[in-house]
Amino acid sequence: MFAKKKQPPIRTLIGEGTVIRGELQFSDGLRIDGEVQGDVVASALDTSILVISEKARVVGRVKAGHVIINGHVTGPVQADALLELQPKAVIVGDVKYEALEMHQGATIEGELRPLKAEEKPAMIKLAASNAQ
Repeated sequence: MFAKKKQPPIRTLIGEGTVIRGELQFSDGLRIDGEVQGDVVASALDTSILVISEKARVVGRVKAGHVIINGHVTGPVQADALLELQPKAVIVGDVKYEALEMHQGATIEGELRPLKAEEKPAMIKLAASNAQ
């Protein structure tokens, strides 16, 4: 009756030992095993998945549809659909989410807030209005 939304493929990998400086924009899926010093932002037009692995470090703003964190993020995090915080996740910054899954051991130093209706992307609002 309810179709599960298919995750987009992870098309890009930032490998361990790689350091990127500057804003990083992506669509579909991105996995970070290295370090990004700058914002990591998904395209607002598509569904997206961002994986920040146990070895990864991001210093900057993080924004995507589905965000999975097991590494270290210094900066604000926004997940427009689902935020998964795995056991070794460390976030130093404010967090906004639509849905949250947090494992024991994950830590957040900042404010934790659900997204308000006016903050949600237009595509989610449109899907919600069509479902009624």
